[in-house]
Amino acid sequence: MDEKKEDEDTDAKAAAARSSLSHSQRKPISYSQPLGRDAAVLSTSTRRSAFRQHSLDEVRACASSPRLLDADSRTFSCPRYHPSFRHSTSIEDGRLRHPTPVPGQHHHSAASFTHAFSLDSHGGGSSLSDTDGALTLECAMSQYGGAPGTIPEFMGSGGGAGIFRVPLRAAMHPGRPPALELRPHPLRDTQAGSFLRTVVCTHLQLWAGQESGMRVWNLKDVFGEWGPGGPAKKGDEYSAPFRESCRTSSTLCVEVDAANGLIWSGHKDGKIRSWKMDQPTIMNSSGGAGTFSPFREGLSWQAYNRSPVLSMVITSYGEIWAGSEGGVIKAWPCDSIEKALSFTLEERHMAALLMEKSFVDLRSQATTNGISNMPTTDVKLMASDNCRSKVWTVTSLSFVLWDSRTRDLLKVFSIDGQVETRVDIQSSQDPYLEDEIKTKIASSSKKEKSQGSVGFFQRSRNALLGAAGAVRRVAAKGTFGEDNRRTEAITTSTDGRVWTGCTNGSLVQWDGNGNRLQEVQHHFSSVQCICTHGPRLWVGYASGNIQVTDLDGNLIGEWVAHSSPVIKMAVGGSHMFTLAQHGGIRGWNIRSPGPFDDLLRIELAKKEQSYTKFENLKILAGTWNVGQERASPDSLMSWLGTAASQVGLVVVGLQEVEMGAGFLAMSAAKESVGIEGSANGQWWLDAIGNALGERTSFQRIGSRQLAGLIIAAWARKTLQSHIGDVDAAAVPCGFGRTIGNKGAVGLRMRVYGRIICFVNCHFAAHLEAVSRRNADFDHVYRTMAFSRLTTGQSPAGAPTSVQLYRSVNAPMLHPDDGRPGLSEVDMVVFLGDFNYRLHSISYDEARDMVSQRCFDWLREKDQLRAEMKAGKVFQGMREGQIKFPPTYKFERHQVGLAGYDSSEKKRIPAWCDRILYRDSRSISLAECSLQCPVVAAIILYEACMDVTDSDHKPVRCIFSVEIAHRDELIRRQEYGRIITTNEKLRSLLEESRAVPETIVSTNNIILQNQDASILRITNKCEKYKAVFQIICEGQATIRDDGNASDFSSRCSFASPLWLEVYPASGIIKPGQTIEVCVYHDDFYTKEEYVDGVAQNWWCEDNRDKVVILLVHITGTGSTDIKAHRVSVYHSSPRIECGDRKELKRRSQSSHLHRSDVGDFGSSSTGIPNLSNTRRP
Repeated sequence: MDEKKEDEDTDAKAAAARSSLSHSQRKPISYSQPLGRDAAVLSTSTRRSAFRQHSLDEVRACASSPRLLDADSRTFSCPRYHPSFRHSTSIEDGRLRHPTPVPGQHHHSAASFTHAFSLDSHGGGSSLSDTDGALTLECAMSQYGGAPGTIPEFMGSGGGAGIFRVPLRAAMHPGRPPALELRPHPLRDTQAGSFLRTVVCTHLQLWAGQESGMRVWNLKDVFGEWGPGGPAKKGDEYSAPFRESCRTSSTLCVEVDAANGLIWSGHKDGKIRSWKMDQPTIMNSSGGAGTFSPFREGLSWQAYNRSPVLSMVITSYGEIWAGSEGGVIKAWPCDSIEKALSFTLEERHMAALLMEKSFVDLRSQATTNGISNMPTTDVKLMASDNCRSKVWTVTSLSFVLWDSRTRDLLKVFSIDGQVETRVDIQSSQDPYLEDEIKTKIASSSKKEKSQGSVGFFQRSRNALLGAAGAVRRVAAKGTFGEDNRRTEAITTSTDGRVWTGCTNGSLVQWDGNGNRLQEVQHHFSSVQCICTHGPRLWVGYASGNIQVTDLDGNLIGEWVAHSSPVIKMAVGGSHMFTLAQHGGIRGWNIRSPGPFDDLLRIELAKKEQSYTKFENLKILAGTWNVGQERASPDSLMSWLGTAASQVGLVVVGLQEVEMGAGFLAMSAAKESVGIEGSANGQWWLDAIGNALGERTSFQRIGSRQLAGLIIAAWARKTLQSHIGDVDAAAVPCGFGRTIGNKGAVGLRMRVYGRIICFVNCHFAAHLEAVSRRNADFDHVYRTMAFSRLTTGQSPAGAPTSVQLYRSVNAPMLHPDDGRPGLSEVDMVVFLGDFNYRLHSISYDEARDMVSQRCFDWLREKDQLRAEMKAGKVFQGMREGQIKFPPTYKFERHQVGLAGYDSSEKKRIPAWCDRILYRDSRSISLAECSLQCPVVAAIILYEACMDVTDSDHKPVRCIFSVEIAHRDELIRRQEYGRIITTNEKLRSLLEESRAVPETIVSTNNIILQNQDASILRITNKCEKYKAVFQIICEGQATIRDDGNASDFSSRCSFASPLWLEVYPASGIIKPGQTIEVCVYHDDFYTKEEYVDGVAQNWWCEDNRDKVVILLVHITGTGSTDIKAHRVSVYHSSPRIECGDRKELKRRSQSSHLHRSDVGDFGSSSTGIPNLSNTRRP
């Protein structure tokens, strides 16, 4: 079909002239029959002389002389290995080199090979023993096949190195610390409406905001398992037990309020909701899945009417600030929050009304004479600098710095640190794009006028390529504007500095006043989140990588944490928990990387057998160049229907579903704007679905169309819980790599936790275009990038996310190491019309060989096989032994081998339509394991010669695939057992949990108006740094009788407005002392706000007060806390002198006494380490 308009008479004559064998020289036998064992092994000298590596692009000096038919041409065998000879059809690591298995290595040894494949010498056969020389595994696989019921395979060269190397897999990833799988990667299909968006940790819990509400894990139960009711949702079967809230709008941000025991969440519907940390346990009355009833929200109110709550923060003075679209920021005073929380459940509506009325509009407050320096773009990030009592609000390209006490706007500055005096409203249209499109349109118009003779297709192509190029250049930037410098993350470190992360991978350090200090870059993927703990900075990237640096930006460690972007981090239970975009949550030891990781990795590897599970799956792959025709139901049943009855997954690739200049031009235009599909494509999907029994047995899980190319997959309904995360890709190869008349479409999916790809290709036509076909494959393999598609039930013409070029925010599996996405999957199957022909043979000779079924001899003339032997295409990939006639070219509706092209052109029959694959094996006899997780074998490879609807015959192949994967529940339980029973690990954990001994200079401080006092904190430990944080446990008013009222805590242990503590956090080096200033302001005017406007003012109560400050001390290796309690007395001027002297005397009596240091009571005890949690 590729050559309707091409004349190949010259090619046929040239091929006939180059033919080296006459009819008289051929033996009238079928070489496809099994050879006798006597001929199975040739002598070393015969193999060495008869076998050499060559390509069709090279000059063959022996083309005019008869060629010896060696064992390779007959049986797909390979030469034996000798030190001076390098075989050509086996990958470099495919030889038997290790007589015994080596524990922990990626490759399996095949020491039993000699015995398994030995031939009885007494029976007259040859022996494949060591005395006969070292024999390659590929040779044996080719001659005798693999397991019973499988067929021999041919393997191309070049698969052992570079991008064609089999990806490294192991029970324990050698390049990263062992992770606690709190929630293993769930299938995307099971998470509809409940994707996790953000996480936050308390001392004992991990909370996650999801699309439909909240969920919470108790860290003491992370090594447990679900009860009899099981998980509430599919996809969470292997997750640690959790509880879910009632359904709400999508959660976008969360904050912890430890003082009130609440989690505050901001939502897409504009509401702010509160959730009690201590949720009562209520069993489901039905006793069904889920076990526990969903918990309900507490206080909630409508923060924004028509826009979402994008960001939220609790300030050092207990106020809740929330940012939304258009630069709007609202603040709710602490007094209003306390009053609203005091309402009963029956008065909840009154509390909500109070909060909706009592906000402060910070934009209005920062506006003078109608002019504001604040940006008008979305406030997507906020951070509270409790060390200096400031708040940072962040838009994409600018920052606003606020005083959290007075709510004054202090500074507006850009990402470069330049102070902005006015706000530039960004245009929604990229002027460069607009000018370029205008230029292209004008250029296209001039060409149409001056080149009237140019055909419609050429004119359309010129215009479309110009417009498509402009669109792609903008798409490569991600958005309109300076996308590569957008701020994506912010955090405040313990030492009072602020770190921000950008889409270009850079990290920017600022001081507390908004002055830019330095910029560092250790990675080139977009920064998605930043988190600090003690002296370390953790950074999550869009590539799935994690980096750990010190607070000066020096890199400590880096590893691949997830297979998708790391979107959020939180510290809890001596672990740094990371949330990936796919919904998986992993916990990393807070001291990683370190010796703890190495020891834990070894111990977990010893338990590999206990948590390894095996699955077997049969996959039917089919390819057909349909030549713009539609098939009959009988043809589809003959091709797919009968074979599908024994498989669990069906993948079909079609070529030339629809062609023609007009269609190709329209298809290119659709691709440029992210639309694909056609009416013909939809017809084929429906027809194949009907043949497979789509309504009863199978369900389509994904499809992708590029011009005339279609690939689609159907999974048996009983397997849908194990197959998902289907992504699609398209790579055009025609007309300068822009038009889809040639190219490839692919599907990538997770099957039992392993990644399998299927790629449907249509390469360049014509006998002599071997190099172009090789280049097409190389281009597809290197550039195919997958993106999410619509669900399998969607029509083929439905819009999908089309991604032809990588961008900053479009991560692959491992984009940073330069390896293509296809090289990192566990198994890849290439199918399609590769267009490789038979060389050095005439039409008549080919017909004659086909009629005699001499397929072994014809295989020697196969271009694809020659190029694979030379390592120039499909490097390291395998193909089943071909025992069917060439599938091209036939006259339509003519049955049998007489249907080959009999027209004047007489195209030489060829195996154009092929199916090849690569699994996880580096050597053919490798067993399925976590080191080699996907092992496939071909049990059927044939063409459907009775189908006559096209000039190509459809081809099908059935794979028997064994898959090894981890049982994450058992592995997590083993993780818990190891860290609680292994003495070395327990010793390391105890050492890392040590809290340095510290003393404070006083237990009591007395302040009058505008007084200041110095509190000294000394780290007596000579080995470890101490991290301190000062919070306000509570405040009480001293009554006239001299007694204090009940203590009350402000939101998130915030300080009262009259008290300032600086610095409120920091790091104390061993043996050093830090001074903290405790300062009292004269008085503070309090305001009452209604609908964002101040209505009433009054002076703050100036009665004597007492505040309890807690000085929290933690180490650098855990979240365990020890605390000092310091009382701060505020003495008002109205107090009589005698009373003042008595109060001062009582205070000074303990001024220099050391405070008690120890574990805090039940309300503030240090977080237990996960090593002390309950084991299953």
